[in-house]
Amino acid sequence: MKKWIPALMAACVCAGAAQAQDMGKLLATGGVSQVEGAGGGGITPWALITSYGTRDSWGANAHYTYIDTQDYKLGSYGVAVGLADRLEVSFANQEFKGSLAPLDKLNIKQDIVGLKLKVLGDAVYEQDSWVPQVAVGVMYKKNKGVRGLEALGVTNVKQLGAKDDHGYDYYVSATKIYLEYSLLLNATLRATRANQMGLLGFGGDRNDDTRLMPEFSAAYLINRKLALGAEYRRKPHNLGVDNEKAYYDAFLAWFPTKNVSVTAAYANLGDITVFNPKKQKGLYLSVQAGF
Repeated sequence: MKKWIPALMAACVCAGAAQAQDMGKLLATGGVSQVEGAGGGGITPWALITSYGTRDSWGANAHYTYIDTQDYKLGSYGVAVGLADRLEVSFANQEFKGSLAPLDKLNIKQDIVGLKLKVLGDAVYEQDSWVPQVAVGVMYKKNKGVRGLEALGVTNVKQLGAKDDHGYDYYVSATKIYLEYSLLLNATLRATRANQMGLLGFGGDRNDDTRLMPEFSAAYLINRKLALGAEYRRKPHNLGVDNEKAYYDAFLAWFPTKNVSVTAAYANLGDITVFNPKKQKGLYLSVQAGF
């Protein structure tokens, strides 16, 4: 993942040589970085294309996200590029760690490559129409193995019951910003086999079918620089060792400039493995910087 970041930024510079970069979109309409790297909210992608580049331009950003619950920590970092306000390319790395016995040595990493394409409408500028902006996306996820459980003979998610250590998520998102009411609404439908976003692999002993999972976001724009909102993301339950539940959060996003955003949230990630059987709740903090 680290070697991709300079390569992607170099590609942005090359693209900029051929096309001016103007950051012409309204403040906050580039969204923030979703924990899997896509532009959107914290836990669900939106139809908005990341960055502030317009249809005659481009833009890019980098992010770091940290989630801390009672028993686990999740870090995510990556980069994303928006081209002509039409296509988004993203790369992210996730690192999941245990902090309480018996999983205090647990360490799982995952790489995610994402593509998103706007196919219909405009979330901001078509205020005289009820039609939302619609985008379709795909995420390829590769789990990089399990560390810290060698004493139990576990080094791969397949040994926890997962069918695969890699897989695809496909999604369609519809987003509309109602400027008159300072309101953003988003609905996403995701086709997935991922267990805990893929951190525990794909498919499992309970189910190996691709399932459609709904996700929702709503945000109120307090002013030009502050947004208050909530999100919900339904999850599959494929593994016997993981009583997986829905994710949801309440967030406050601050956009001091078009170059920087900070998002703080209270997140509930539900149960994560039967070894620490309680709802995992805690702080979500994400910083995004771009141009």
